[in-house]
Parts: sequence; structure tokens; C-alpha cells
Amino acid sequence: MFTGIVTERGRVAAAVERPAGRRLVIESALDLSDAPLGASIACSGACLTIVEKTPGRFAVDVSAETLKCTTLGGWRVGTAVNLERPLRVGGELGGHLVLGHVDGVARLLARTPEGSALRLSFEAPAALARFIAPKGSVALDGVSLTVNEVADRRFGITVVPHTQAVTTLGELTPGAGTNLEVDVLARYVARLQEAGNG
Repeated sequence: MFTGIVTERGRVAAAVERPAGRRLVIESALDLSDAPLGASIACSGACLTIVEKTPGRFAVDVSAETLKCTTLGGWRVGTAVNLERPLRVGGELGGHLVLGHVDGVARLLARTPEGSALRLSFEAPAALARFIAPKGSVALDGVSLTVNEVADRRFGITVVPHTQAVTTLGELTPGAGTNLEVDVLARYVARLQEAGNG
């Protein structure tokens, strides 16, 4: 369980193909001294398991399914990665509840400066659009964000200067894919409505 508050940026230092997926080595200043092997870490929104660690680096294994459903299949050496350690009991919930289970890939359609902020417009996969609502929450590349407006599959968010500086969102260009996780509450509400109508 995460909050969508990115605490560090890392970079892919190595990407090794394996029969059942890929092993990624991420270099970062994130303090993992108290994180045991097997601990979870969100890497641009995808919850992964730490399988190796050395000072300044850690490795994760990525399954073929995750490579298919996220942007991780396109990661190369040098790719920037948003990092977040799991929420601790009693910790501050500054964003919203994020599971680290990426639902699909949203594409950036446009970026428009708004003073020092940045307005980003995305297109969601058709199957996920119904879970996105104005003033609701989404996680994009692991960042908790508030939805400004929605029109069919399109939705917009605003990225404040701090978020631009500490995450990868400020570097996105039109056409780029982002890992999208819809609000888990929206998913359950939709499921309950389906059950009530069935």
C-alpha cells in the first residue's frame, strides 16, 4: 500500500532480459538500509519486490504480465523512475491509497503552462475511463493527482512546481505513456453498481 507521494527519483542502471520477464537495476539515493530483501517498492507506480540491494542500487524482477500492462517494457538504461516506499502504519497519508497495481497506460495528449504550474491532458484506455471523475484521484507514474476535468476518455490534471521538480511528470512530452492506477474506491463502487443491476 502506498500514498502516491514520491520520495525519490532513481534511474535504470541495467535492464537484463530473462525467460520470464526482466530484471531491472535501479540506482537511487533512497535509503533502503532497513528494507529487507522481499520488501515492496513502487517504481513509477508499479509495486515491485526488492530482490537484491547494494549501496545506491537495488534490483527488482518484472514479470512478463507487468511488462505488457505498464510502461516498464520500454524502460532502458537511463530511464528516470519515481520511487516510493510502502506506507507504514501510523505514517502520513498525504495523497490517496495507491495499491501499486497499474491498471493500464494513459497517453499524454498535451502540456500547457499555467503560470508556474503545468496542465497535462491525458487519454485513458477505454475500459478505465469510467473510473475517472472530476475532483477524484488517479495515480500517474506513481504520483497521486487530483483530476480537474473529464471528457469521455480524456482527463486533465495540474502539476505544481514542486511535483514537477521531484517527479518525472514535468519531463513528459505529448505521446508519452504513463502508468495509470485508478482510484480503488471508484473501482469498488462501480463493481457494486454492476452487482446491483445484475
